[in-house]
Amino acid sequence: MDKQAPVTTYYLEMKDPAQLRSKPKPPTLEVVEAELREYRFNRYLYQLVGEPWQWVDKLALSDEAWREYAERDSLRTWVAYHRGSIAGYYELEQQPDGNVQIAYFGLAPRFVGRGFGGYLLTHALESAWAWGDTRRVWVHTCTLDHPGALGNYQARGLQLYHTEKE
Repeated sequence: MDKQAPVTTYYLEMKDPAQLRSKPKPPTLEVVEAELREYRFNRYLYQLVGEPWQWVDKLALSDEAWREYAERDSLRTWVAYHRGSIAGYYELEQQPDGNVQIAYFGLAPRFVGRGFGGYLLTHALESAWAWGDTRRVWVHTCTLDHPGALGNYQARGLQLYHTEKE
């Protein structure tokens, strides 16, 4: 029987927008907010981006549960397009006390390694800071995610504040 390596989860935060270390926008990448909420689109993005990284926890949700999750006012979704194709996405969740979580973030498999992740994360952090009275932006990643995820978060200025081992 194969034994899976224990999973380590990293929690990172940014408490001041001045901490952001931006990455420039690639000329062929456009990031657009999905202003008209449609839970099926969020489900598709989750599956497209998350499949290689075993994002499976939400796949069994009912349509109604997806609707409740994705179509609420406290969740916003942005999509990155490269030459008309979905290159990646992120979701921001506004929480109490001025916290904004980067709930989901990632690139579609065929766009990994093209230098889009740094700018998409820059965009996500700028959008989080611009949303209402944000006092803190946070995210978590784990050892099941892309090996470059933690480094990208730290390179943009997010700081590790907690680690959990499964």
